[in-house]
Amino acid sequence: MTATPVTAAPVTEEATPEVVAGGRRAPLILRNRAFGAVWLGQVLTQAAVRMFQVGVSWWIVAHAVQDARGLASGLFMAACTLPAVALAPVVAAAVARFAHRSILRTAAALAGAASGVLALWAYGGGLPLTAVYAAALALATCQAFFDPCLTTSVPELVDDADIETATGFELSTQSLAGLGGALLGALTVDRAGVAGLAVGCAVAYAGAALLITSARFRRTETAVADTTDAADADVPQRRALRRILGELPYVRRILICFTAANLFTTAVFVVIPLYTRSVLQGGGGTVALLEASLGAGALIGAFTGTRVPGRPTVAGAYCLGLMALALAVPGLVAHRLVIAGCLAVAGWCAGAVSVRFVALFQRLVPTADKPGFFAVMQAVLGASLPVASLVFGSAGDFLSPQTLCLVQGAGLLPAAFALALLGSRTPEPPSAEAEADADTDTDTDTDTDASRGTEPVGGAR
Repeated sequence: MTATPVTAAPVTEEATPEVVAGGRRAPLILRNRAFGAVWLGQVLTQAAVRMFQVGVSWWIVAHAVQDARGLASGLFMAACTLPAVALAPVVAAAVARFAHRSILRTAAALAGAASGVLALWAYGGGLPLTAVYAAALALATCQAFFDPCLTTSVPELVDDADIETATGFELSTQSLAGLGGALLGALTVDRAGVAGLAVGCAVAYAGAALLITSARFRRTETAVADTTDAADADVPQRRALRRILGELPYVRRILICFTAANLFTTAVFVVIPLYTRSVLQGGGGTVALLEASLGAGALIGAFTGTRVPGRPTVAGAYCLGLMALALAVPGLVAHRLVIAGCLAVAGWCAGAVSVRFVALFQRLVPTADKPGFFAVMQAVLGASLPVASLVFGSAGDFLSPQTLCLVQGAGLLPAAFALALLGSRTPEPPSAEAEADADTDTDTDTDTDASRGTEPVGGAR
C-alpha cells in the first residue's frame, strides 16, 4: 500500500448538515462526525499522557525523590520523549503500510492496558521508580505511533478545503491535553497517588479506543487491503526518510530552527515543578495553575494562529521572540500570577506557530511523502526533548530555577533571528496545488499560442 490519502467525495453516512440556524456554517467537529470522534479520541489520549507526565513529574519532585530531584525528573521526561525519536523510521513504515484506523485504535488500547498494569502495581504497594519509567516508555511509544498517524489521516477525514481548520483542531488537542494534564495530574497525585493517576489514564485510553473504532475513514481497512498489491506494482518504492527532507530545503531549514528552539522551550516542563517546589513553595494546586496557564495559552493560539498576519517564517520569528521574553520574566519576578501570565503568553506563541507551520507543511509536502515526513518531523523536533530534559534537569540540581528561566529566554533568541533571516532571504515556495495549477495554466497558454501561429502582438492589422 502507498501512503497516498484518498480525497474522494465525503462519506455521506458521517456527514451532518453544514449550515445551522441563522445561516452560519456548523463547526467542523459537528458537521463531520468521523473527524469529531477521532479528534475527541486524540483529546483523550494526549490528555492522558500529559496528565501522566505532569502528575509523575510532580510526584518525583515532591514525594518520591529526596536528592537529585532535577536529574530524576529529567530522566523521566527523557523517557517520555525518547520513543518518538528512536522509532521514527518504524512509525513511518507502519503508517504507510497499515490502515490508519487500526494503528490509532491499537495504540490507544495498548496504552490503556499499560496504564491498567501500573495501577494494579501501585495499588499493591512498593512501586519502584523504574516501573514508572517503564510505564512512561510504554505510553510514549504508543503516542509516537498515534500522533503522526492522526496527522497523516486528516485528508481521509475531511475535505481539502477543511484541512487547515482540521489542523487547527488537531493542534488544539495538545493544548486541551495540557489543560487536562495540568488540572488533573498534580492534583490527582496529591490526593490519590500514582495508582489513582494510572486509573484515570486507563479510562481515557479505553474511551479513545472506542471512539476511534466507531469512526468511518474514507479509506477503510478493506480498501487498503484490496489496493496494496496494485499500489506496490504501479508506484515506485517509497523514498528514504533522509531524502524526503533532502528534497525539501525550505522545510528542512524551518525544522532546524524549531529543533534548536525546542531545546529551550520544552525545558519548561522540567522547570515548572522545580520552580514550584523551591521558589514558590507551592503544592499540586500551584503546578496545576502554571500548567493550565501554559495549556490555555496554547489552546487560544491554536485557534487564532491563522489570524496572525505575515508570512509563516516572519510571524514565527516574532512569536519566538515574544516567547523568549515570556519565559525569561519568571527569572526576574517570582510572583505566582505574573508567572502564570507569562506562561499563557508563551503557550499562545507555541500554539500559533504550530498551526501556521503544520498547515504550511500539509500543502508543501507531496502527498505520497506525508507519512514519512510527519514521522520525521516528530522525530526531528522531538530529538531535542530528551536532551533538554536531561540537561535542564541535571542543571536544576546545581542552578536555581530562576537562572534556568533566564537561560531559556536567552537560548530562544538565536532561533528567532535565524527564522527571521530565513524569511527575508528565501522566497516561500508555492504549494503543490498551486504548482499544479500553474503548470495547467502554462500548458493552456502554450497551446493557445501555438494555435495562433505567428500572429503579431495586438492581432492582425
